[in-house]
Amino acid sequence: MDRIPILRMGETLLVTIQVDMQDQTALTLQDDLAGQIAKTGASGVMIDISALEIVDSFVGRMLTSISGIARILSATTVVVGMQPAVAITLVELGLSLEGVRTALNVERGMELLQRAREESSLGH
Repeated sequence: MDRIPILRMGETLLVTIQVDMQDQTALTLQDDLAGQIAKTGASGVMIDISALEIVDSFVGRMLTSISGIARILSATTVVVGMQPAVAITLVELGLSLEGVRTALNVERGMELLQRAREESSLGH
């Protein structure tokens, strides 16, 4: 079974998905990410899907689920690098990725996470 590596960059966990995810790989990633957020106290999760050319409804729902779990654990999730064909497929499948923030690339994703951190620190 493939495991997708999770890298820590400061307060952010970075996941780069370079393979078309099988259902079990996606479930393992969800569990691994939840554990890493709880263990490290990360405030942000960035999921780079720029290498993904194909998604199905399961992977789309998993991205939404990962974002929801991260939110409950006080972390913001940003999905970056979505290919136009992937975006079209998700819409055609009726998946709007409710609650998932997106950015065109890693740089913009980091800016989104930084803004979310600043807004969070002002709120406390």
